[in-house]
Amino acid sequence: MKVFLLLLLSPFQGVGASSHWEEDFCFCGDRNQTQSSSIIYEHGPATISIENTAQALIIKRPFLPNRRNSYYKYSLPPALGRYRFCVYWFKANRTLRLVYGKQSFVLGGDPSSSIARGKESQKTERTNTSIFNVSYISKGGKNTSLDSASEYFFPASPERMPVWEQDVEEQLTALDSLIAQPPAPATRAMEQWMLRRKLGELEKTLARVELEGQNQTFGKATVHATVLRVQPTQAPRHLAFASQREEGGEVHGFMVDLPSSLFMVAKKREEVVEHRVLLMDINSQTMFQDENSSHVLGDKVVGISLVDTVVANLSDPVVLTFFHDQLPRNVTSLCVFWQEDTTASSGSWDSYGCTTVMGDSQTDCRCNHLTYFAVLMVSSPEIAYIHRDCLSIITYIGCLISALASICTIFFLYFRSKQRDQITSMHIHMNLLGAIFLLDVTFLISEHLASSSSEAVCRAGGLFLHFSLLSCLTWMGIEGYNLYRLVIEVFNAYHDHFLLKLCLVGWGLPFFCVTLIFLASWTNYGPFSIPVYESVGGKSTNATICWITSPLIHNIVNLGFFSLVFLFNSVMLGAMVREIIRQNKKGHKLKHVLALFGLSILLGIPWALVFFSFTSGVFRLVSLYIFTIINSLQGFLIFLWYWTMVLQARKSPDSQSSSDSIKLQPNSS
Repeated sequence: MKVFLLLLLSPFQGVGASSHWEEDFCFCGDRNQTQSSSIIYEHGPATISIENTAQALIIKRPFLPNRRNSYYKYSLPPALGRYRFCVYWFKANRTLRLVYGKQSFVLGGDPSSSIARGKESQKTERTNTSIFNVSYISKGGKNTSLDSASEYFFPASPERMPVWEQDVEEQLTALDSLIAQPPAPATRAMEQWMLRRKLGELEKTLARVELEGQNQTFGKATVHATVLRVQPTQAPRHLAFASQREEGGEVHGFMVDLPSSLFMVAKKREEVVEHRVLLMDINSQTMFQDENSSHVLGDKVVGISLVDTVVANLSDPVVLTFFHDQLPRNVTSLCVFWQEDTTASSGSWDSYGCTTVMGDSQTDCRCNHLTYFAVLMVSSPEIAYIHRDCLSIITYIGCLISALASICTIFFLYFRSKQRDQITSMHIHMNLLGAIFLLDVTFLISEHLASSSSEAVCRAGGLFLHFSLLSCLTWMGIEGYNLYRLVIEVFNAYHDHFLLKLCLVGWGLPFFCVTLIFLASWTNYGPFSIPVYESVGGKSTNATICWITSPLIHNIVNLGFFSLVFLFNSVMLGAMVREIIRQNKKGHKLKHVLALFGLSILLGIPWALVFFSFTSGVFRLVSLYIFTIINSLQGFLIFLWYWTMVLQARKSPDSQSSSDSIKLQPNSS
């Protein structure tokens, strides 16, 4: 007779140690021993099954794959009669204990009792006999009586079935293959969330996997998982674990030091017989990308968790040490953890509860909780924060003054013209000043547009700011060409519709560039966040403006275009210097110096200081101040230069020097 029961063994929630171990399941009954018999403990498909024959009491449960070709045999007392026996199941340490009369057996605990299949015949005739006074109880449930029978099965629900090492390896292989597939940009966030769900399922599997030894590591590719089994003691001690050394990457390995207070917290939760710590070593940031596209050191993410326990606010920190190459001077490491946003199916890196201790070749992360950790790479400007604030103030005030001065100079130039070439040169100056005015105004309002709720408005603001910058650079190049025309070509050369052609280039080329970029992808313009590392509190904040969202486009279009303009204008300025040396007029040195200074501003030569921002130290700080002051005040400096040239021309002692001045400074009259 067989009795089938569906037994949902309650999940084990606690972690800790106690002198009394409470069983998760207990089965008891009376057995009539009518002859010499034994206990057979062997592999079976169900969670637990009990079968009684006259020759043996047979108990089955799933074995590890490498032990399924053997079974265990124990001798029972020789005295005949009725015996009360109980089978106890301790889920935490996967232990099955049998108490038979006054004898106690830990089934499978003694390797010497193991017998290989084939060494003893398993075809012995067995006569089934019933078990009487049967009852069972699961943890948290009530004692339940059962009818007499010779065989009992207690199958588990699918989520409670035993998990083997090969199941873990299969999950790891599937996860590695998903990580290796590049996500589509449109569904990137959803695919990352699905990967993190798969990672959570892997953790649940690792919490239940049957292990042969104390510690075991799984995985061969991107994701490696290590399970640490820690036996509780009366006085918990800290636990240290070091990964294998890795070659060829930015991170050479890591070490974890778990404090004893971690296991003290677990001990207070519930009585158990084993702690299980999970360490996840992930060599890809694919699953952990935030909205800022933050970069973590070596794409290394390390997860630490205690099975069935949420660990937070530890009195002693968990210490996670990353070993790596020496970091660049302009990069600061910041210990962060992954903060999941369940409502938005996304997440972000946060540093709350973690402190960072930097070394030359290692970074220590001291955190008061357990989760997924990484070292965030943050650009750290080598200037004090007071200098950064001063540069911001100079920029805003300079742009405001420059915009007003540009408008004033445009009006003055419009009403001052004598000769045809002077009219052309002045109109070129007016267009350059108009571009500077647009650049100053759009820059001043860009940050306010980024804070607005309309993303379309911010995209339009970013597009117009880029158009203003390219227009400014283009008209600087046209200034260089005009200088070439005045100095190298015949002075009185005339071209039909010359100014109209220059305007088509000066405004048409930038318009064509921004239109092409926008049509390629309308997301190329919009809110652009600049990470700013704050040393106080160890947090990273963002300064947002409406600008180009693609750094690649910025580097190719803006820096590339400026480099060409700068190279061409530098040659033109060199030609002007040669012309001044050739004339070598005594008594007009101040005028020539002022001419060169003004032409440098017109040609945008000081913009080349941007290349010195890649340096470091005091030289970098000085170059940033000079760049900010001169270029934010570019319109105002042109205004001053223009009026200085006008006054110098009025004080010219003779007509010849005035004529020379006109050629060197075509707008001075």
